[in-house]
Amino acid sequence: MFKDIPVEVGLVYEGERIRKEDMRVELGGPKVSEKFELVLVKKSEEINDGEIKVIGQDLFELLEGKTHPFGILVEVSGAKLEEDLEGVLERRVHEYMNYIQGVMHLNQRYDIWVRVSKKSFARGLNSFHQIGSALIRLYRSELPIIEKIQLTFFTGEEEFLNYYRIARDRYETRDARARGLLDEEVDTFYGCALCQSFAPSHICVITPQRYANCGAISWFDGRAAARMDPDGPIFPIAKGEYLDPEHGEYAGVNDHASSRSMGEINRVWLYSAFGYPHTSCGCFEAIAFYIPEVEGFGIVHRRFAGSTVNGLPFSTLADSTAGGRQVDGFHGISLEYMRSVRFLQADGGWNCVVWMPAEIKEQLAGVIPEEIAHAIATEQDAMDIDSLRSFLSGNKHPVVLKWSQPEESEEPTHGFDTPSPVMSFGELPLMAGGVKIILKNAKIYAERVIIQPAGGNPRKPGGKDV
Repeated sequence: MFKDIPVEVGLVYEGERIRKEDMRVELGGPKVSEKFELVLVKKSEEINDGEIKVIGQDLFELLEGKTHPFGILVEVSGAKLEEDLEGVLERRVHEYMNYIQGVMHLNQRYDIWVRVSKKSFARGLNSFHQIGSALIRLYRSELPIIEKIQLTFFTGEEEFLNYYRIARDRYETRDARARGLLDEEVDTFYGCALCQSFAPSHICVITPQRYANCGAISWFDGRAAARMDPDGPIFPIAKGEYLDPEHGEYAGVNDHASSRSMGEINRVWLYSAFGYPHTSCGCFEAIAFYIPEVEGFGIVHRRFAGSTVNGLPFSTLADSTAGGRQVDGFHGISLEYMRSVRFLQADGGWNCVVWMPAEIKEQLAGVIPEEIAHAIATEQDAMDIDSLRSFLSGNKHPVVLKWSQPEESEEPTHGFDTPSPVMSFGELPLMAGGVKIILKNAKIYAERVIIQPAGGNPRKPGGKDV
C-alpha cells in the first residue's frame, strides 16, 4: 500500500495474531505497569505537521524477545477538531496499527499491548518512524478533518512517565464528563465494530450507563464519532421498544445484534451476566466471573498478576469470556461500567460482588456502597474458595443469605433461575462413526467438576473437587 514501508498495510491484516514464539518484541502488555496511548487536540501552531519522534530506544534497538514500556502520543489540529473527539481519535490507533502486516495491537488507553513479528522485522520493519508514517497517512486518508498531525513514540526516559501521568489524568477527565446521564434520557445508543476483526460475532453496545467494554468509548464519544465519520466503525443504534427494564433489553439492540452478527446473537441483556449477556471481544478492561461455590461474582482486571480467588489467572478467564460469545457467568466489562447504577443490575448489583483486587476496590472507593464495601474480599483477605467463604460469612455479605444446605435428594442450586454451565462453546465439533457433528452454542452442565494433574487418577488423592 505504501512503497516506502517494507511490509504491506491494509484491512486484510486486521485481526492478525502474533504468538510469543513469532514475536520480535513486545511493547506494553501485562508484564509492564506503565503504557499508554493518547490523542491530544492542539492549536495549529503547536503542531509540526508530519513529524515523528522516538523518545527512548527505537524498534531496532530493543532487545529481541523482551517486553518494553511503551507509549504513543498523537497530537492533531484542525478547524473542526475539539477535545470531545480525542477519545474517538485515540481508539483509531487500535484499528490503524492492526492494518500493518506483522503488527498486533490489543486493548486501549493504559492497557495497550503491541507485538511486532520476526518476519516483518526481517523484511525491514525496524523503526517506529515507519509505523508512524503509516499511522499518519491512515489518519489523513480516513479523517480529513485532521489538518496537522505529529506522533511521538516512547520506550522509556522521564518524559515517558510524565506523559503517562498526563494520559491517566486525561482519561479520568473524559470519564467524569459522561457520568450522570441515564439510558432512559436518550433515544439512541451507539455500536462499535472496531473489534469485530478479532471477534466477528461481538456486538458492542455503548449506552450512557454502559461504556464500551474496552473502557475507551463513552456514549458522548460514540455520538461524536458517528457525527464526525457517519460511515465509520462507530454508528447509532435506535433503542426501539424497552422490552425488559430489569435486564436491559431493547428491541433496537436485538435487531442490531442479529444484523451485525449475521444471526449468531439475537438477544442482548445489557445489565446481566446471565441469560443473554453482552458479548465480549477481548479488549475488555475487566471480567466479572461467577463463583458458584459462594453464589457471587468476582471481578478481575488486566493489571492483576497471578491467580484469582478461584485459582484462575486473568488470561484463562479471558479465554472463557472473549470471542464474541454469550457465556453465562462470564462478562467482559469496563471499569467505568462499575460506577453505573445499572452495573449487573439484574444479578443483584454490588450485592452480588464478593471478590476483587485491592487496586480496583481502592480505585472505586466512594462508588461501592458503604454497606457492602467492607464485605467484599480482596486478594489480601482471600485467595481460595474456603477463605472466601469464611470472609463472606464473617462480614455478613448479602450472598450468605442465599446459601443453604440442600437435602441429599435436592438438586444443587446457585441462586439464579437457570443453572450455570461449567463450559460454553460457540462451536463444539464432535466425531462419531466417521461423521463430524458440530454443536452450535453448546453449554455443558455438571454436578461436579474435578481438576487434577494431567494423567492423574480421579480415585487417588491430588484431584481438586470443585
